[in-house]
Amino acid sequence: MRLPDLPICAALPELLTTLAATNCAVLQAPPGAGKTTVVPLALLEAPWMPPTGRIIVLEPRRLAARAAAARMASILGEPVGQTVGYRVRLESRVSAQTRIEVATEVILIRMLQDDPALEGVAAVLFDEFHERSLQADLGLALALDAQAVLRPDLRLLIMSATLEAERLGSWLKAPVVRSAGLQHPVSTHYLSPARVAAAGSRPTERLADLTPALVREALSKHAEGDVLVFLPGLADQRRTADKLIGAVASTTDIHVLHGELPAEQQDAALRPAPQGRRKVVLATSIAETSLTIEGVQIVVDGGFARVPQFEPRTGLTTLATVPVSQAAADQRRGRAGRLGPGTCYRLWTEAEHTQRPAHLPPEILTADLSGLALELALWGTQDPATLRWLDAPPAAALAQARDLLVRLGALTREGQPTPHGRTLAGLGLIPRLGHLVIRARKWATALPPAP
Repeated sequence: MRLPDLPICAALPELLTTLAATNCAVLQAPPGAGKTTVVPLALLEAPWMPPTGRIIVLEPRRLAARAAAARMASILGEPVGQTVGYRVRLESRVSAQTRIEVATEVILIRMLQDDPALEGVAAVLFDEFHERSLQADLGLALALDAQAVLRPDLRLLIMSATLEAERLGSWLKAPVVRSAGLQHPVSTHYLSPARVAAAGSRPTERLADLTPALVREALSKHAEGDVLVFLPGLADQRRTADKLIGAVASTTDIHVLHGELPAEQQDAALRPAPQGRRKVVLATSIAETSLTIEGVQIVVDGGFARVPQFEPRTGLTTLATVPVSQAAADQRRGRAGRLGPGTCYRLWTEAEHTQRPAHLPPEILTADLSGLALELALWGTQDPATLRWLDAPPAAALAQARDLLVRLGALTREGQPTPHGRTLAGLGLIPRLGHLVIRARKWATALPPAP
């Protein structure tokens, strides 16, 4: 197999030797190194890999899963669904020949609940683990438990783009393999305090005026290169697109990119612009990692993201628009330097940047834990301390989650899952919404037929 000549290739001998000697390792490789697509293909030929053994590659988002599978399949010269396939919510392209399955993190949890031994799976790769989603933390905890009890031969590889790898390696007592990245120089430009102040303090006010203006300025200053714009949500994308259409050159195409788009529109945003044309891609945080958008040399970063925030008083989770962390801003900035020297425009001041947090807290410390509590009950775990957590779920939030599950009829008062709870877990929704869907179905079937 001929692998692409990417920086990760220099680390492959050490990685293969490490995984031959131990069943758990950490790979630290910055964006652009090629870890997502090269490492799974290299592991197929590892001496410890059974002839029919499968590799599960976990991605935090469906778009990244589809794109990674497509890239690996193209390296092999095959269509997706043969050696390399993917599984995401409501869609899968796998076959009896598939040996690398790229999946979202929630898929692994369902696989483990259905088959704790993961029969036929030789390795599980946690890509972009530095994002620390709730599903990734839970999936790793369950996989480590399965490895310890049922599958000591199962290889677990945690891949991170940040120096958090040091903490991961120490916590897992696992070796850390490092790779160089492929990052070209990126010049960074901040706004003046006066311009930021004139745009207003609210995120919607700042983004509505500054983003289209910065995109137009970037296109006029740089004769070449496509523009990737980071915005927090769909409404911001629509407002910006409306202001850009007709205001930029007729040779510039405007694309939006988010997880709810049809696959054809997502692929169109990722493809290179046609000869003689440029493109502007208006994306959410979905484009921070895992994806290479061909042609991008300019990043315009709005500086905000939508994150779920759980309110214990009401028991509800809402989406809040918050400033991105310094680490996330650096990830976004790096998108301009994946293919050559680039430029990044940040819609905040340099002084504001120093006041931003280095990292946002992991989701397990701030999220609604009702889904996690239900999965732990299905796993047969009464005490979460018996599992291994990089950050343990807060006891008070977990107790509140279990109380909710009892009131929903998903758990008994002794903490055992009920048939209703098992049905809820299979829906792929948070328990509150899943309960609502099941009740609505029952009411709908009980209604008399319409006259």
